[in-house]
Amino acid sequence: MFVCIIFLSQTPFIYHRLQIGQTAQNIKDMSAARSVWATTGFKDYRGVIHVHTAIGGHSTGTFDELIQAATANNLDFVMLTEHAESLFDTSVLTLKGFYGKTLFVNGQEVNTASRDRFLLLPGSKDSARDAQLETPQFIEKYKSQNKLVLVTYPEKLRNPNADFDGIEVLSLNTVAKKANPLSLVFDVIWSFDAYPEITLARHFQRPNDNLQQYDELSETRKITLFAGNDAHSNIGFHLFGDDAGNKFLNFKIDRYETIFRLMQTHILLDENESLTQTTLLSALKHGRSFIAFDGLGDAAGFNFTADNGNKIAGQGDEIILQDKMLLKAQTPLDARFIVFKNGEKIYESQPARQIEFEIKEPATYRVEAYLDSLGSPFDSMPWIISNPIYAR
Repeated sequence: MFVCIIFLSQTPFIYHRLQIGQTAQNIKDMSAARSVWATTGFKDYRGVIHVHTAIGGHSTGTFDELIQAATANNLDFVMLTEHAESLFDTSVLTLKGFYGKTLFVNGQEVNTASRDRFLLLPGSKDSARDAQLETPQFIEKYKSQNKLVLVTYPEKLRNPNADFDGIEVLSLNTVAKKANPLSLVFDVIWSFDAYPEITLARHFQRPNDNLQQYDELSETRKITLFAGNDAHSNIGFHLFGDDAGNKFLNFKIDRYETIFRLMQTHILLDENESLTQTTLLSALKHGRSFIAFDGLGDAAGFNFTADNGNKIAGQGDEIILQDKMLLKAQTPLDARFIVFKNGEKIYESQPARQIEFEIKEPATYRVEAYLDSLGSPFDSMPWIISNPIYAR
């Protein structure tokens, strides 16, 4: 009876394993039929934001692991956000500059006296001391130094009207914590080894509250949305080990390579610009970027533009509203598009690779794309989240 009970309790997860295997095959079939739209005037650079190593605590990740994961995923950039420490400057001790083709930005994660938490890009030797400042003073100081100040954990934000540059609307760390722990554990046992990204992604949900908060703010001001991988490489177990890092039967769920492959940020640089820390952070601040779960399908080639007959605007741009102004979105895979106006859904398509939608009112417009062909839960969790276009 005991054996029967154990077997029956695992039946749903055995079925999940079959479903996940079918999803992996569907992703493979979709990728084979992938088409790429030309991104006129811009080049797509892919990477990750919000990454920790052992330098800033709360992580066991090494530089070697990090560089290898970035190389394996062919990333163009990694924005590190080491925790600020009072005894030493984590922004100096972490990776900075190019390692192979990947540009590493030496950022930091800092809490202010107002108990707001920010990602500071690049970091500063004074950041730990300046954590004693209230949020407005902290932001004013570092924006005057041309650094980016981005909100992380927006659900804890106490000063939403402060002059920060962007909001982390989606954090892999946060959405993972909201998953059913029992279901997640057994799915990991049955499916993670063969299908790590899909196994994790099927437990994620759309960050409704964070997106609503962002939409309310972006209705009246320009502000960037982005996603944080919040990668620590520290969740797992081992039977035996030593302080030198030698471990026996080591199993880790959040390896850098897995977390980087699952979700990426795509930043669009002018085709005449080279990839540098300055051009990368400038484009991110402008909002010339989008979020994608590339572990479900390569999103490179996604376009979102507005055409008023005289000018074509892209993500993060402002454009003067004129008669017959068209929004256009394109994806390399068949997707269901949803157009949002000031956070309100105003248009939804059938699965397609391109839509055009006429707008007639000034507002903030953005797009989400869903891979309905992968079935539940991917028909309710966005594959792509764009930054907005501001029609004035």
